[in-house]
Amino acid sequence: MSTEQQSASNPEQLRRVVIDPVTRVEGHGKVTLLLDEDNHVKQARLHIVEFRGFERFIQGRPYWELPLLVQRLCGICPVSHHLAAGKAIDQLVGVDQLTPSADKLRRLLHFGQVLQSHALHFYYLASPDLLFGFDSAMSKRNILGLLEDYPDLALQGIKLRKFGQEVIRMVTGKRIHGSGAIPGGMNKSLTVEERDYLLKDVDDAINWSQAGVKLASDIHLADAAFNNTFASIESGFMSLVGSGGELELYHGGLRGTDRAGNSVFDHFDYRHYHDIIHEEVKPWTYMKFPFFVPLGMDDGWYRVGPLARINLCDVITTPAAEQARFAFKNQAGHEAGAAVQSSLAFHWARMIEILHCAESIKTLLHDPDLLGNDLVVTGEKQLEGIGVIEAPRGTLFHHYEINEDDIVVKANLIVSTTSNNQAMNESVRQVAARYLDGQQLTEGLLNYIEVAIRAYDPCLSCATHALGKMPLQVELLDADGQLLHRLVKNSQGEVRE
Repeated sequence: MSTEQQSASNPEQLRRVVIDPVTRVEGHGKVTLLLDEDNHVKQARLHIVEFRGFERFIQGRPYWELPLLVQRLCGICPVSHHLAAGKAIDQLVGVDQLTPSADKLRRLLHFGQVLQSHALHFYYLASPDLLFGFDSAMSKRNILGLLEDYPDLALQGIKLRKFGQEVIRMVTGKRIHGSGAIPGGMNKSLTVEERDYLLKDVDDAINWSQAGVKLASDIHLADAAFNNTFASIESGFMSLVGSGGELELYHGGLRGTDRAGNSVFDHFDYRHYHDIIHEEVKPWTYMKFPFFVPLGMDDGWYRVGPLARINLCDVITTPAAEQARFAFKNQAGHEAGAAVQSSLAFHWARMIEILHCAESIKTLLHDPDLLGNDLVVTGEKQLEGIGVIEAPRGTLFHHYEINEDDIVVKANLIVSTTSNNQAMNESVRQVAARYLDGQQLTEGLLNYIEVAIRAYDPCLSCATHALGKMPLQVELLDADGQLLHRLVKNSQGEVRE
């Protein structure tokens, strides 16, 4: 029996420590630690405690509303949901191939989204830990502390994020929750003025991105022994790759490996994802646990996101980012050819992707197809559509079924953070066991747990989906606030007083 199973059987004998909320992440989550009398960690879990249920909200709506509806899942990565839904509804209207103009507009939009989201995470949320120290003063560990001590770096991050947001605004009309993707294409092209507006800052964005890659790599390599072992776990990985194995953020086939680096599937058609990925539900969280079917629940969990993508791709098609990938894969103290397993290496990989996005945006802005007006194609109606995209945080699945009246009757979303769920829990347990076990807990030590979670850049609001029954507690109070009666329903639907 595992330590966690033992502790679960007698939790009343243990002390409970709660980190609530986990800070500097999108959405609301908490961590619980169960400690014995000597402060030894017996259980560590990441809980997602908010419930939203978009998979049910969108049932009963006409399919063409989906790209606008689902982006309300999040204010940080709305474009990712917008485009994943857009790809799914393309299939519903029988379209497999967009016009060159529509395809490149979507790709431009997606590169802007990944760039701004990565910049937000690295500069605003993660770099204070990396620059000031995990247990530094709380007053320093934020963007204001960064502006005070590293003003040039902070402003660079702010400007880089702004550039990504401006790309989104030029394509969709708004920085957040704009419109672009429609069934079979896009609703507008770029104007010459919009293109030129972005071109005037794109070289700066590339320079800022290169500086960001250097900063992330310098931080990681300054103490490689620590950074390669902190929250490091052995896992499989999954991402989209292009037909030649290149890094592909918008469209491609699925590539998955086990924790030893062996191929589980490659160039797999994502429209059949349900044959290789299943999801497990646990009663103590609203986030599900996906796994590779061929490996089973115990061995089949995996990671997605920048670390997975840089590990799994064979090449990056933009030159500066490819050079950065080569350095990442050949870093000091890392076995040549093996996957980088360090959770903190997510930050370095994230900055390589920012550079790739900036380079790709420049290339696209010089493509005359962005100004074209041939934007929509049509086909024969289908009743099922599956859209998959590489969101900033990893592979994102949108799966819809409609009826003959064009109404959504079923929806399933596997969000990037959901795929990282087991890995985040494993990282939390590793950090708790290594750095907190037997120690007198302090705020600085507890931040080690949060650092491990923040490495994954989780979007907890996006990932709050559940099956089964929702836990509920109802209390009846009198006019003086005295408790008269309480009923509690657990996640299995059992009711007790």
